[in-house]
Amino acid sequence: MACIGWEAQFKRLEGAYAPSTMRGYYADIRAFVNWCEEHGVSPFPAQVGLVCQFLDHQAAAGLAISSIRRRMYALRKAHNLLLYPDPTREEDVNLTFRRIRRASFARPAQAKGLTKDFLQQFLDGQPHTPWGLRNRTMLSLGYDLLTRRAELVALKDRDLEPRRDGTYRCVIRRSKADPFGNGRTAFCSRRSAALVAEWRAWRGPDVEWLFCPIYSGKAINRSLSPTTVKRLVKSAAARADLDPDMVAAFSGHSLRVGAAQDLLASGHDTAAIMRAGGWKSINVLGRYLENAEHNVWL
Repeated sequence: MACIGWEAQFKRLEGAYAPSTMRGYYADIRAFVNWCEEHGVSPFPAQVGLVCQFLDHQAAAGLAISSIRRRMYALRKAHNLLLYPDPTREEDVNLTFRRIRRASFARPAQAKGLTKDFLQQFLDGQPHTPWGLRNRTMLSLGYDLLTRRAELVALKDRDLEPRRDGTYRCVIRRSKADPFGNGRTAFCSRRSAALVAEWRAWRGPDVEWLFCPIYSGKAINRSLSPTTVKRLVKSAAARADLDPDMVAAFSGHSLRVGAAQDLLASGHDTAAIMRAGGWKSINVLGRYLENAEHNVWL
């Protein structure tokens, strides 16, 4: 089937899955289609042996286990949409993936935690400009709310409810672990509340997004890209004059990781941390807390 066939079918998924999930599906199937074209074979319907060869090729190219698994799931989704038999359910594909997984001894890459000590350095290093004010507010609030990148940039003014003590009760309306928007609540510090008030006063009332781009010194009424959070954390680490290897270890996920580590270090149990950050898997949270546990017991 021509490439346009699967692309047209994938449009049926739009709106049912997060945009990031859709981008991943498209990228993974294009990688498979391109690989098939290079080998002169038709991608759909894929034969079991062809899928096994593709997975082995991806492993040999150094692709992470999580990425190989994701490509296998994308192939499964494509075959289901195209009403073809699903080769990824066959035992040979399962055995191929198990063999690849057993041969890989690499631990999942873990972002360095942006803990409270780093947070203060990063806040202090921001310039006294509208961009610096916005970035300080994003760093502080993202840490307090344990947000993922997409959750932080998706916040709108209506998601922040003032409390009597001057802080905010915040609603995270949709997340990677909450695709149907049941939402979770989180609470910010007085530091973040003061920064939010200062940022809003500069930004003005005509922007629905809490954080927005700034162009020619004016706030623009649209959301930021999640990659903005990654660039912000990286640039803040560089401004703090940290070692280059340490700067490289920070990512857009570091706010969430560091806040979770600080909560553990301050005596909160795992169940409380899972509720605060909206985690569904204890295994994922466990990886975040490894370094914090080491520090607690020193």
